[in-house]
Amino acid sequence: MSPNELTVGEVISKLEEKAPTGFAFDWDNVGLQVGSKKQTVKKVMVTLDVLESVVDEAIENDVDLIIAHHPLLFVKLDKIDVSTPKGRTIQKLLRHDISVYASHTNLDIAQGGVNDVMSELLDIKDVKPLIETKKDELIKLAVFVPDTHADQVRDAISDAGAGHIGDYSHCTFQVNGQGTFKPQKGSDPYIGNKGELEKVEEKRIETILPKSTLSHVIDAMRTAHPYEEAAYDLYPLLNEGSSEGVGRIGSLKNSVTLKELCDRVKEKYNISNLRFVGNPEQMVQRVAVLGGSGEKYFSAALNQGADVYITGDMTFHIAQEAEENGLNVIDPGHHVEKVMMPELKKWIKSCFETDVQVIISQSNTEPFHFL
Repeated sequence: MSPNELTVGEVISKLEEKAPTGFAFDWDNVGLQVGSKKQTVKKVMVTLDVLESVVDEAIENDVDLIIAHHPLLFVKLDKIDVSTPKGRTIQKLLRHDISVYASHTNLDIAQGGVNDVMSELLDIKDVKPLIETKKDELIKLAVFVPDTHADQVRDAISDAGAGHIGDYSHCTFQVNGQGTFKPQKGSDPYIGNKGELEKVEEKRIETILPKSTLSHVIDAMRTAHPYEEAAYDLYPLLNEGSSEGVGRIGSLKNSVTLKELCDRVKEKYNISNLRFVGNPEQMVQRVAVLGGSGEKYFSAALNQGADVYITGDMTFHIAQEAEENGLNVIDPGHHVEKVMMPELKKWIKSCFETDVQVIISQSNTEPFHFL
């Protein structure tokens, strides 16, 4: 493998900066499902599901890595029977050296993930999690760097997830000082000679980072730092980090009728039909959104003052209960999570300077048809 070639592991590392696997629910199965982190990647396919038709498409397009929202291996397998669709799918993946990675509920919860994209498409403002699942702890990092490499290290840790405050990135504080060290036997010093005390003009760079990104930030810092042994400190903070959670809730700039919002959902999510609960002429403004199957969270939407709840897979009795409690519902189907695919493609492309190709699966994995 040449130094410029991208690996599955490197792609996964970037994906998990955006959507850490720790965000996923305990019942979920996210991460590498098939393949090897050492595999070289030249072409990536983004898809909602990993069905046999999707794998056939990947084979035809010489894809090395499939990034899916819904896990291929969601239910534990007792055997791989290649006479079944699931078995054939796995067999084809292994035969053609195609790796599969799943980012599911962690991508739902992550900032800039599925639910944020669904909200942005509808122009919902002042968005926050519908149900908070965790509040990220904050860490302060102080790293000591020679002046010559201060910019390099600062940019590396910022790009890895440190130094984000509100809508600002690369937020750091720097202090000039002098570092001392004496290289010992067995060392390979970047500056100085073994057994001699060295004095170096250095900068102390301070920044904050979410605990969930700590390993990525430290890895980036060590890679960018010129010293064999980088000196750094970590401090837990009492400052509150950002909230992570299921779904989103916010408000439209102006009130619209439920019918008008239904039309907007159809247009922005690129669907031909949907189901709704409520009076189509009722005015709505506060909107809750949850991609996938969200019926069990309808009470959270109600409790947070939503006029309408947009989610998939609503069942009859839950829809009745929502209506009785005055909550309008728009059900565009589970498959609207596909709106994330163009954004995920764009994000992956922005992460790598290499000539990796990223395509979106054109296979239709929506099982429902309407007459």
